[in-house]
Amino acid sequence: MRLNNQVAIVTGAGRNIGEDIAKTFAQEGARVAVVDLDKGRGERVASEINAANRDRAISIVCDVASSADVEKMVKTVVQKWGGVDILVNNAAWTDRKTILDLTEEEWDKVMAISLKSVFLCTKFAARIMVDQKRKGRIVNISSTSGHTGRSDATAYTAAKAGVLNLTRSLAVQLSAYGIRVNSVTPNRIGSPVGEDAVPENRFVRNLVGRRGTPKDIASAALFLCSEESDFITAADLLVDGGAMASRI
Repeated sequence: MRLNNQVAIVTGAGRNIGEDIAKTFAQEGARVAVVDLDKGRGERVASEINAANRDRAISIVCDVASSADVEKMVKTVVQKWGGVDILVNNAAWTDRKTILDLTEEEWDKVMAISLKSVFLCTKFAARIMVDQKRKGRIVNISSTSGHTGRSDATAYTAAKAGVLNLTRSLAVQLSAYGIRVNSVTPNRIGSPVGEDAVPENRFVRNLVGRRGTPKDIASAALFLCSEESDFITAADLLVDGGAMASRI
């Protein structure tokens, strides 16, 4: 098992990409904190993990845009399992509006959940990693929307672009402590951000010729959190089926 006895925190783990990451990590031996604002979703995922891998998961309700909530969440994990080895910042929220229609409140919400959460979760988890001298691994989930302009999703594109460069800054700052920080860039994986169902007509164009799945992203995150990627930090791993290469 590639993550045997490791302690992992996965945010936004109640559905889609976060759910598959949490389940994949547990299958590889990790103890996983399933972090989600939706109590029912988080408990379902944790229960399914524990049914397959006994006592491998706990569900924690947390507003990842709240400093107090995040600090409490990390303390809960440390009290339960003694520390933190892995953090996956997956929680996100999106807008689907142009600059002409987007409100300040909508902008702030997207930035808080999609970008500020990365800052807060990393801050509190990294402090534990540093204090305990653990060579931690942090993976931030970005998006192809952070690499290119879009005709909508004004705040989301800005937030995900911020995740990409924040990842590089965090990697530089935490390298002295043996902590590696990388990002993964998906493209239209599973259901849209904030939604449960995958639209039947959801258009995906890439070089592989199929829709990506949450498992594709979970496998990439697993690689970046394993010893196999020990020489990789400050990198962004495109897991987009070649979508970025084929954009016009």
